Amino acid sequence: MAEKNSLSAFERDRDRDREREFERSNGRKEPCCIHTKKIYDACRDKDCIEDARVYLTRRGQAILDKAINVKCRGASCVWVFVDVEAVPFNRGFYTVDVKYFYRVTADAFVGVSRPVEIEGLCTFDKRVILFGSEGNAKIFSSRAALGEADAQMARQANLPIAVVEVVDPICLGVKVAERCGCDRRFDDDVFDMPDAIRSCFEDELVLDGEDKRLFCTLGQFSLIRMERDSQLLIDSVEFCMPEKECAGGFEETPCDLFKRIRFPVDEFFPPDKSNGDFGPVKDCR
Repeated sequence: MAEKNSLSAFERDRDRDREREFERSNGRKEPCCIHTKKIYDACRDKDCIEDARVYLTRRGQAILDKAINVKCRGASCVWVFVDVEAVPFNRGFYTVDVKYFYRVTADAFVGVSRPVEIEGLCTFDKRVILFGSEGNAKIFSSRAALGEADAQMARQANLPIAVVEVVDPICLGVKVAERCGCDRRFDDDVFDMPDAIRSCFEDELVLDGEDKRLFCTLGQFSLIRMERDSQLLIDSVEFCMPEKECAGGFEETPCDLFKRIRFPVDEFFPPDKSNGDFGPVKDCR
């Protein structure tokens, strides 16, 4: 009797394995549990940063003091600082404070000579409120921490993670203001600049005491989303096994490799239409 029951269990396992194999071979989906970051809330924004002060380098400030005109050349985002805090009396919602750091370049015209490029730092602050749900579990991990001898990672607060995606801003214009006693724009700012930002510039930045100041107007597009670690049940078909073979880089000549590169038609003929569909992401408020 026991042998018969054992045989029946064996047959059930065998039939179940055969059924799963049949489903995989015919493209049938099979539930699979994964650990990933789930997006709980997201927003997009189009900010016009008007008359933001540019902290020029020593060389750039010396050139600006003698310049008769300045033209904007471009701007790039070098770093974004993000901070998340829970909103009091509104469970599940969090404030996301974002500080953008930009490198701004401009052409300064001095006399009748050709324009000289100057550069400096510009910043922009904004705050949004997003839903990030709640979590009271304490998170631990066995992943080793750098700089410590065989220690676990420190316990993490179970806060959602804010992710900010940006593209380099559009430089809409620059203007120069000269110091006068009534201009509030020449009040010295209290600005604690991180060393990592200072290292982005070859020369020291001038933070106060100048006779002329440069102000710029930037257009910034950004996406902000709130993520949290979650376990999700998804439908899977098969493991992601790479199909192509690893090719070495020494079997072909550079010309053979170049022949397989498609001709960059879009570089010579810009597209006629642009796709402005950002999907169902809402505006930041």
